[in-house]
Amino acid sequence: MARAITLIRSASLSDVAEYAYAATAPADSRLIFLAGACPLNDDGSTAAIGDYAGQALKAVENMRAALAAAGASLQDVISTRVLVASARREDLVSAWEVVRDSFADHDVPSTLMGVTVLGYKDQLVEIEAVAAVLDS
Repeated sequence: MARAITLIRSASLSDVAEYAYAATAPADSRLIFLAGACPLNDDGSTAAIGDYAGQALKAVENMRAALAAAGASLQDVISTRVLVASARREDLVSAWEVVRDSFADHDVPSTLMGVTVLGYKDQLVEIEAVAAVLDS
């Protein structure tokens, strides 16, 4: 299956980052803008209370479901923004490692941010994403 996404790297930028610095999609691709994927169970309760990695995993699972409903997968994601309710770098890294590992070698441009609070009770992680697909 042809993919719309092209990940871009630059030799003039550090190779320490665990993601591509930019990505493109052709003009004929269909863009999919996802709401922030939250770590919510089917009944609306927050999953993995107090566990940054556990909430990241549930948010990725929910993001996969939203992508599938739109006819896409993680391999079609062109960028992400990972929001973590913490001022501690260790908590951000804990959530980031789950997201990074979920995407495997499809290392899309991403922003990792510590925020003060998120919308649901006991919520620690939220993942925004944009995807692009080529419809046949």
